[in-house]
Amino acid sequence: MGKMDGRVCIITGGAGSIGLASAKLLHDEEASIMLVDNDATKIAKALDALGGESDRVAAAQADVSNEQDTQNYIDQTLEKWGRIDVLFCNAGFSGNNKPIADFPIDTFDAVIAANVRGPFLACKLAMPHMGDGGSVIITSSIMGVQANPNTVAYATSKHAVIGMMRSIAKEVAPRNIRVNAIAPGPIDNDFQLEIENRMSKVLGIDATEMLNQRIPLRRHGTPHEIAQSVLFLASSMSSFSTGSVFMADGGMAG
Repeated sequence: MGKMDGRVCIITGGAGSIGLASAKLLHDEEASIMLVDNDATKIAKALDALGGESDRVAAAQADVSNEQDTQNYIDQTLEKWGRIDVLFCNAGFSGNNKPIADFPIDTFDAVIAANVRGPFLACKLAMPHMGDGGSVIITSSIMGVQANPNTVAYATSKHAVIGMMRSIAKEVAPRNIRVNAIAPGPIDNDFQLEIENRMSKVLGIDATEMLNQRIPLRRHGTPHEIAQSVLFLASSMSSFSTGSVFMADGGMAG
């Protein structure tokens, strides 16, 4: 019997590297998976990676900042499996890197919509249907516990979801529902590479190498390494952990 046997998991940003790595690991531990993403092509590839739609795998296309889209993926999950045990709010948008005076207002709004409104809607609409003893995981970032110049939207959003997590954790603790945040450091994936390419242009340096020198383990993490932390938080292995920020950053924030 797997660590997630019989549990139903919703994963937003499920077609991205961390979302898909987490889906694979949870699925291997016998969970049922609802993949949610806004990119239909990426969803199709992610489904193929999990062996296609089945009695334990389904997918929904959604803009996580849209209330009706959020209700739709929750309804699809309930229609297929009748329950929600794990909610992994992982969808995110990095925006761009500019000084505050030059930062585009529409980009700021888009980052907050995806990174803050998205988890808020997911928790608001899923919580009435979550079984007692469930787990909510929200992806923050090392930028949720520190900040760099020219990252006002992303840093603000990732700080915000930590406050959201702590508030909800105390609210639902009487139902034995645990709510935690995971805070990855730099990860070897396309999402991070896009950020680092922008940093390199702004700073005039190789941002990837600069970050590796700042990380005590001297390397970026892998999506699978983050997925292992997600499995810990989703499963009963973390049964006495709630309201916490779990760092997965190679020691960078220490």
